[in-house]
Amino acid sequence: MLDLSLYIEHTLLKQDAKKQDFIKLFDEAKANGFFGVCVNPAYVKFAKEYLKSTNIKIISVVGFPLGANLPRVKAFEASEAIKDGADEIDMVINLTNIKNRDWDAVLEDIETVKAMCSDKPLKVILETDLLDSDEIEKVCILCIEGKADFVKTSTGFVKNGIGAKAEDVALMAKIVKPYGLKVKASGSIRDKAKALEMINAGADRLGTSAGVQIVQE
Repeated sequence: MLDLSLYIEHTLLKQDAKKQDFIKLFDEAKANGFFGVCVNPAYVKFAKEYLKSTNIKIISVVGFPLGANLPRVKAFEASEAIKDGADEIDMVINLTNIKNRDWDAVLEDIETVKAMCSDKPLKVILETDLLDSDEIEKVCILCIEGKADFVKTSTGFVKNGIGAKAEDVALMAKIVKPYGLKVKASGSIRDKAKALEMINAGADRLGTSAGVQIVQE
């Protein structure tokens, strides 16, 4: 039987979140046996300390949510998050570089952050709401070349964005999985049906703030 809890990265990235909101997130992750929690870099140390007696992974984001930071700045963010206890890093790619078809810059972005992550898994957020299928395919190929560990659909911060779509997840999985990379679906995954749709399309992880609702349905 499929255990959805093992797919879920229980997520809180709201800019106005309070300390009690993080404590609630961490307690829910413990109660439901979620794979991990995903928080902004400023809260990694708190998450690591609070969850130190568990196997729950700490995931943090860099270049979030726009992806427009310089690669060396994203790499510094990643290094600090890892020092504070992050087990995995989710970086937002620079969408302008993609739209300009500046593929060398896209690759540099990935490689620079991956070099800092070393053995820590790096997920590259494509922001699929803003890309066409050809752009998704090209960035996935560059993620393979740049030795990323995952490709990820969305930040969840695109205004009026759809978020994770099964057809995008399936395309990403088709390209990267033969090379050993995995796929994280995130963005508007709020119920069990959508979660299962993403997994069936090829997702290995689910980024969601609705993890409790999903597993309790």
